[in-house]
Amino acid sequence: MAARPRTLPAAIAPVLVGTAAAVQWYGSLPRWGAFIAALVGSVFIQIGTNLANDYSDAKRGADTADRLGPVRVTASGMVTPQRVMTATWIAFAVAVACGVYLTVVAGWVILVIGALSIAAGVLYTGGPRPYGYAGFGEVFVFLFFGLVAVNGSYYVQLEQLDALPLGLSISIGFLATAIIVVNNVRDVETDRRADKNTLAVRIGRERAVQLYKVLVGGGFLVLPIALVSGDASLLPMIGLFAAPLAIKPIKTLEERRDGPALNGVLAQTGALLGLFSLLVTIGLLISA
Repeated sequence: MAARPRTLPAAIAPVLVGTAAAVQWYGSLPRWGAFIAALVGSVFIQIGTNLANDYSDAKRGADTADRLGPVRVTASGMVTPQRVMTATWIAFAVAVACGVYLTVVAGWVILVIGALSIAAGVLYTGGPRPYGYAGFGEVFVFLFFGLVAVNGSYYVQLEQLDALPLGLSISIGFLATAIIVVNNVRDVETDRRADKNTLAVRIGRERAVQLYKVLVGGGFLVLPIALVSGDASLLPMIGLFAAPLAIKPIKTLEERRDGPALNGVLAQTGALLGLFSLLVTIGLLISA
């Protein structure tokens, strides 16, 4: 429960797309080991971040009994804080092991990126000045689960950066960021009472809903631009076939405020990102 599996598409999608972009450029997958390490590392950074968030929000009193989201294991007493923190460091340890391997394969820059990613995950709701409480959570997701993860997955294969993965990282980053926007829209009232000033709290629910629509639409609009600017085949535009999946969550987010409905939007947004990234990946691989 604390690992929050509904959010894991945000960790898997950028690795698939970044690796497929490398295959499209190279003609085959240069480093299978690097792909597996990048995928496992990304997933465990996400899990570690979620566990750290569960622990820190409980410690700060942000996860109260009246929140609309799923039960948080630390705040509810289902698991002791020490065990959650132990699980957090185990998750990050797995990510570090993957990072060490990738550093050997692709150089020291990967070690720096991995260290920054883990630090960002811990400091999201932890530390003396958690940036998630200051409205910068969306920036973190866009940077690390969009720009860093897609381009990093490309880099560990070819040890270079190109226009194609950069453009695709913006598209994936927009859709990944939409997931955290839903989370913060759902919790806007309880977060406000707990002095957790997320972006949704700062700009208000209605503007946050509009931001969600802009991010989802932007994710699809950037795709053809990324392909053209990267001088790639247009076959990955089959990712646009995922667009109809955005209709229901957008409508629900506009009209509903109850927990079950908004939790459904969270799952649907993760599924949207998952299908979009899978289709784009397939397009890139076929056109290689």
